[in-house]
Amino acid sequence: MSENPTLPDRAVQQVLADGPIPKHEQLRAILLDLCRTALQPGDMLPSERKLVDEYGVSRITVREAVGQLVADGVLERVPGKGTFVARRAVRSTLHLASFHEDMRRAGAIPSTRVLQAERAVPPPDVASLLRLRPFDEAFHIVRLRLANEQPISVDDGWYNPAYLPDLLSADLEASLYEQFDNKYGVPINRAEQSVAARACPAETARHLQVDEGDPVLVFDRVSYSDKLPIERAVSTYRGDRYQLQMSLDETSPQGGSNTGQVR
Repeated sequence: MSENPTLPDRAVQQVLADGPIPKHEQLRAILLDLCRTALQPGDMLPSERKLVDEYGVSRITVREAVGQLVADGVLERVPGKGTFVARRAVRSTLHLASFHEDMRRAGAIPSTRVLQAERAVPPPDVASLLRLRPFDEAFHIVRLRLANEQPISVDDGWYNPAYLPDLLSADLEASLYEQFDNKYGVPINRAEQSVAARACPAETARHLQVDEGDPVLVFDRVSYSDKLPIERAVSTYRGDRYQLQMSLDETSPQGGSNTGQVR
């Protein structure tokens, strides 16, 4: 989009009138409607000067309207660049599903880029979780996961070769969980997982397009097909583009009615 974009025609046809509703509230309503219907996440809002000229209001009125939308998370300011329609976070319920399935359920288009794929000796703690002998090799796959072409997570996974022969020849940009079920006959139906907030390390930050040290959500997971350990993965999610939603009730022994997370 250009550095000084114009608003759609429908926006400038509306006249801000004197009356019981303050002009900044009228302008806020107009801009909110545009953000939801005409503009896309990441689109730049016209400059203050442009909005002042379009609507015949003061800079104070424009700043008040835009400031409210920033506070509401509809717009976001980028220092030195301008004000943009905020990118909406993908919201996921806690459940056992593939990343692709989870993103489609959230209304996003999933995609994957393979960062690393090899057969190697895993660290001792990983070997123990996958029930491998010391110095046994496993498949190591690191992938960048995206929703609507925006980076969401980096998944660093180790996979048990006893149950997934020739995994490196599979379609690593597609859902691995679907292939575990359809190709190898080991559907993922149980997982043990912990979640923690951490500071993003430099290499992961580069892939997620955030600054080193920014807060991220880290999911540490071991996945099983019945009692067979299939996967041990650490997934690092951008905190500003991914949200978890869960239902809690007093009858659940863990305080919640859902388990699991996406891969």
